[in-house]
Amino acid sequence: MNKEELVQELSKKAKVTQKEAYDVVTAFVDTVEKTLAKGKKVTLVGFGTFEPRKRAARNGRNPQNGKEIKIPAKTVPAFTAGKRFRAIVNGK
Repeated sequence: MNKEELVQELSKKAKVTQKEAYDVVTAFVDTVEKTLAKGKKVTLVGFGTFEPRKRAARNGRNPQNGKEIKIPAKTVPAFTAGKRFRAIVNGK
């Protein structure tokens, strides 16, 4: 499912226009992105948690020539599914 399909589905279920559903989805995504960029978590009980995770600097290899390279530390977004969400996906 892509963003357009999600908007269409939300529009049907919430009985709102597709424009309103699009605005809600866009606002949700923007809010999660900005919150993670500030280093904070977004927790939706039963669904899951979006959080920034720090990756340490490490050494790697260039796959083209095999030379060792330094990979800098960085922060990446992560999602951990909640208990209820995992159960639904597993068909329970």
